[in-house]
Amino acid sequence: MSARSALPPPPPPVEIRTWPDRGALLADRALILGALVKMHIGPGRLGLLWMWGAVGALGWALIGAAFVTFEQSYDIFSAAIGAIMLVMGACCLVPAVILVVIGLRRDRRIRRLLGQWGALDRDAASDAAFRLPGASLAWLLGSFALCAFGLYACFAVPAGAVRGDDTYGLMALIMGLGFIGWLIGLIGVTKAFWHRRWVLRTLAGAAAPEPLLSFGGGTHR
Repeated sequence: MSARSALPPPPPPVEIRTWPDRGALLADRALILGALVKMHIGPGRLGLLWMWGAVGALGWALIGAAFVTFEQSYDIFSAAIGAIMLVMGACCLVPAVILVVIGLRRDRRIRRLLGQWGALDRDAASDAAFRLPGASLAWLLGSFALCAFGLYACFAVPAGAVRGDDTYGLMALIMGLGFIGWLIGLIGVTKAFWHRRWVLRTLAGAAAPEPLLSFGGGTHR
């Protein structure tokens, strides 16, 4: 894993914490939370999610076009073209699915770290920078629109299909694209709601339990 993609470690256990004072703890907490929030809901993450969704949609479009070609092919040349499109579609769809799954597992680790580092303490001055209401709203609205498009393609378009004019391959193509759009949108909506819940519970919730850390005389914790 490259240094850019590596996640920060969790907070050290209470018995081996060595921050000299609360200011040092808050500085480390702010640095790590800033990096984690950017990894989780930054604009680049939204673009990356949509990019892999687009690659998956391209892959399914090629696979659907191959199905349509198989339904309408009457010679070996058309069948060969369909087979080529099928292979090309699989080469796009499979990596996209794998990378989206990897991203979901990474997001789960990021959310765990956000909860752990955020629970160490609270600092209104620095925590305001982690709320990102604009980015959260962009995730929510864009993903909601994608979900709506996906549901429309999955249900409304097939419901209006005309027997004899619209082939099974064409309907599979449209429904598959709709499902991919709905799934990518659902991931985005879930991340936007989770971030909002984290802000309300961790950054703006009730006072953190005491004592968080012991500073001053004696052994540092």
